Amino acid sequence: MLTIVAFIVAIGLLVAVHEWGHYRVAVACGVKVLRFSVGFGKTLYSWKPKRQRPGQDTEFVIGMFPLGGYVRMLDEREAPVASEERHRAFNNQPLRVRTAVVAAGPIANLLLAVLLYAAVDWWGVQEPRPVIAAPVAGSIAEKSGLAGGDRVLRAAFDDEALAPVQSFEDVRWLLTRAALDGHDVRLEIAQDGRRGAREVVMPLAQLHPSEADATLFRRIGILGPLTRPELGDVVPGSPADRAGLRKGDLVLRVGDIDVVDGQQLREWIRSQAGGATTTWRVQREGRAIDLQVRPDTLADGGRSIGRIGAYVGAPPEMVEVRHGPVDGLRRAVVKTWDVSLLTLRMMGRMVVGQASLKNLSGPLTIADYAGKSASMGLVQYLVFLAMVSVSLGVLNLLPLPVLDGGHLMYYLWEAVTGRSVSEAWMERLQRGGVAVLLAMMSIALFNDVTRLFG
Repeated sequence: MLTIVAFIVAIGLLVAVHEWGHYRVAVACGVKVLRFSVGFGKTLYSWKPKRQRPGQDTEFVIGMFPLGGYVRMLDEREAPVASEERHRAFNNQPLRVRTAVVAAGPIANLLLAVLLYAAVDWWGVQEPRPVIAAPVAGSIAEKSGLAGGDRVLRAAFDDEALAPVQSFEDVRWLLTRAALDGHDVRLEIAQDGRRGAREVVMPLAQLHPSEADATLFRRIGILGPLTRPELGDVVPGSPADRAGLRKGDLVLRVGDIDVVDGQQLREWIRSQAGGATTTWRVQREGRAIDLQVRPDTLADGGRSIGRIGAYVGAPPEMVEVRHGPVDGLRRAVVKTWDVSLLTLRMMGRMVVGQASLKNLSGPLTIADYAGKSASMGLVQYLVFLAMVSVSLGVLNLLPLPVLDGGHLMYYLWEAVTGRSVSEAWMERLQRGGVAVLLAMMSIALFNDVTRLFG
């Protein structure tokens, strides 16, 4: 139920903001708006405000299906217009007005993202300390000399000046951008409790854009922040239960390997396909105990992995990240810009085949993330809303005829040539745009089903 409610609220809000952008600029420019609808299909509720701006008689509607919306304006191409109202028809407006009205929807989504990111920065958020878990064996991080327990003090791309790092999320975002944009990353790191710091260079420019998929961070080697190798809930009848492991056990050693963090232990368990029995040394109530543990073997994505049937790893140590009014707003603008560029580049790379189409997500994945973020609290839900709002804004700016970006391309043609796109060409382009959009939606839905049910 939480997933459904969170999804409906998210889509309803983002669509309403997008259409409000069109509506507000249209009204400000003197264009008559006939209907403002959030959702399609059967009308669930409608109303007309008693006080409206001069020349306006807008009906506001909530439709049954929330996956979209529209603003219907007076337009001679859609229905006859009385002579005394021709000056309020959209098609009779100057090019600059039509451009402003169309662009206002995506811009409203981007401004909403800025506001949401700023609200999170002002409110403050609990994030993991920038202390990394043990890198994946053979990964770029391990080959670069990183080790579990390394705390990232400062970081930068290539030869840029090192900037302070406040949380593990800063590290994750920096690595994501570097991998997708082809940058190497410099990290200034130190071990907690030890003096001195050292600099490490991670050659992420060697990653090909096509590798930017769900396994990206496994290739990089940094999967999460440092966590204590402590066991959580144990499934009854599982290998952990049969071996005598209990919730709260702190794992000190497996075989001849000293365990320093939960991620290292999880990776070791995954590598134990085949069911070999190993001696585990755990600390329980202040004393060390040796237990014999034999993981089960399970299939995962075409390969075999080990499982013990217990939650591995305590929650990471957290730090509060909060910024002042000016700095928070500045960071929000930068974050919105960075996410917009990243989204646009990924879309471009998918079009030319440099990135996998598996990166496309549809409504099922959005709904799943909406529920998960809402269950984590208001701040995480706001971050989720900001990310989707950026995606919606960027998507609508793509030069597809059925989207706002397509109409802006028509206006660009009109500005350059001095004449509008012919009705015949517009019809052809509309059909092509619908075909491309349907193909994208089909791929996204297939990816959703594969991720959630595959």
